[in-house]
Amino acid sequence: MYIIPAIDVLDKKVVRLREGNYNDATVYEVSLEEMIEKYQSNGTEFVHIVDLNGAKGDFSNQSYLFDIVRHTDMKVQYGGGVRSIEKVMELVDAGIHRVVVGTQAITNPSFLDELSKLNRGKDKYADQVVIAIDVLDEVIKYSGWMESSPVKLLDYIDRCLSLGFFRFLCTDINKDGKLGGAGVELYKKLLDHSPIIKLIASGGISSMDDIYALDAIKVEACVVGKAIYENRITIEQIKEWNLKSLIRF
Repeated sequence: MYIIPAIDVLDKKVVRLREGNYNDATVYEVSLEEMIEKYQSNGTEFVHIVDLNGAKGDFSNQSYLFDIVRHTDMKVQYGGGVRSIEKVMELVDAGIHRVVVGTQAITNPSFLDELSKLNRGKDKYADQVVIAIDVLDEVIKYSGWMESSPVKLLDYIDRCLSLGFFRFLCTDINKDGKLGGAGVELYKKLLDHSPIIKLIASGGISSMDDIYALDAIKVEACVVGKAIYENRITIEQIKEWNLKSLIRF
């Protein structure tokens, strides 16, 4: 399992939200550029960037974020406001390693069907897409967690798999931003249902004990944000863990 540091950006500031509440944001006195440089200098090659403005349809951050992404050697997993086939193609072709899609995949039935058919040379765009599943009490939420989907959680995973999408970023909203522990039971349920999926866990990770618990159920990776800013998990610990993971792999 690989640990992916997360950087959430709101109004060009590095923040963390509590349960997705834009009115309950902790602002950190560090820039996005500084955070990326800090991770990169410590040997981490992957970073997860979320444009929180984009997630609610405000694209004022995007040119700022894209410029930073273009000037880093880090592998970037990028989400927030990716709501068209053209935007997915633009990001992948510009060098984004993985593009996270959420709201559009849920609200537009044809979106994933169309995306699954697109080829990029010998590769499929679908290979670089991560399906975001934000879950509150087993209900899928979207549009910055403000809306609820009637689609059943496990049915949605099955549909995505049938179209060739196999990597999922699952956020347990009940846990997110609270540093109260990871939603291991939720992730285990998803993996028991579909052992072939590549699952990235997110939400509530507060210590290395949570990392050990997630590793034990064989998630592919986990996204860690607030625990880093609050010094619950150090960058040195992440580096050491990821190096060992690569060796084991």
